Amino acid sequence: MPEFQYDARLASGQQTSGVLTAANEQDALGILSSRQLFPLRVMMSEESVKAAAKSQKRVSNKLLTGFYTKLADLLTAGVPLLRSLQLIIEQTSHSGLKSIIQDINDQVADGTRLAEAMAKHPKTFNDLVLSMVRAGEEGGFLEDVLKRVSSFNEHQEELKSRVVGAMIYPSFLCLAGASIVTVMMVVFVPKFAPIFSRMQDRGELPMATTTLLGFSEFLQSYWLIAIMALVGIGVAAQRWLDTDNGRDKFDMFRLKAWGIGIIVKNLAIARFCRILGTLLHNGVPILQALRIAKDATGNRVLSAAIGEAADNVSSGKSLAEPLRASGQFPKEIMEMISVGEEANNLEQVLINISDNLERQTNRQLDMLVRMVEPLMLLLMAVIVVYIIFALLYPVLMMSGLS
Repeated sequence: MPEFQYDARLASGQQTSGVLTAANEQDALGILSSRQLFPLRVMMSEESVKAAAKSQKRVSNKLLTGFYTKLADLLTAGVPLLRSLQLIIEQTSHSGLKSIIQDINDQVADGTRLAEAMAKHPKTFNDLVLSMVRAGEEGGFLEDVLKRVSSFNEHQEELKSRVVGAMIYPSFLCLAGASIVTVMMVVFVPKFAPIFSRMQDRGELPMATTTLLGFSEFLQSYWLIAIMALVGIGVAAQRWLDTDNGRDKFDMFRLKAWGIGIIVKNLAIARFCRILGTLLHNGVPILQALRIAKDATGNRVLSAAIGEAADNVSSGKSLAEPLRASGQFPKEIMEMISVGEEANNLEQVLINISDNLERQTNRQLDMLVRMVEPLMLLLMAVIVVYIIFALLYPVLMMSGLS
């Protein structure tokens, strides 16, 4: 069971603190009352919070979208929150999601607000969802917020599926090409080495063939070392990417890389605009909305620029000016945000920007994929032709036909 840290006051008025073990916060309060202690502060210990987070099962966005939709429909139909949660528990077959909803139900039954109960599951419900649910509870439009969260999740999953789907065929071509070339170099090419031994001794073997045989021999003799080297490079690269400096440089590279840089930037800006617009539409204050939306870009360079903009907004400036000064956002987007601020409909403008950017990015992604496919086929053809030429040319020389 989790441990809870508490500050309490004795009957004599003296303040005391300590740690106790309980099933939940309500039980912890009951234990303190039984000890004739008046609780001032009760919270789960940091170790218990980490242990609870590790024990949580991952729940897919698809399942969460269904949960949000069902809860919104039940609330819209006038079913009380507790009864709605109980009905969803009965209909949920996924064990991980069912246990999470059950815990939320128990906390809400004990008087905890829905947003606070959901916050106990940080791996399942992110800051965006928590902020919107909190705003919905405070404003009395929880069912509308849940519908919007569900719609947002569906949109993000659709976009993610489109990106992944677009990269499946190029990835297959790359894997197939690497496999074919490896088999040729390890199995097919070595059979020609005895045939060319005399020409190699006389120094008459063409450079292309010598290079090909040397590379083939290297793969046969040092394939284990080559694999270990690749794994070592991968581990070193991962450790470098785990550092702040490595992530900053890699994110900057992604934004400036030829071909994919503009796609990465547009997708990141589209996510930022959609989340910020959604939060503002649901009554979340702009500074809090900016702090949440900046982390949704998935890019540290853009997040830093937005963070600086948030600092300037807090000092009374408009949002468009500091974002324009960062140099990371296109001019046309800055103009639209500026107009939205002046017309007092910034949230709708941000949603429109996100829609336009996603449509534009989809076209760019389709074009990039159409370019990658023939380029990879051409690269594979060049490699295969080189291998065939390097093997056949010496044969023609020996036969006196060259």
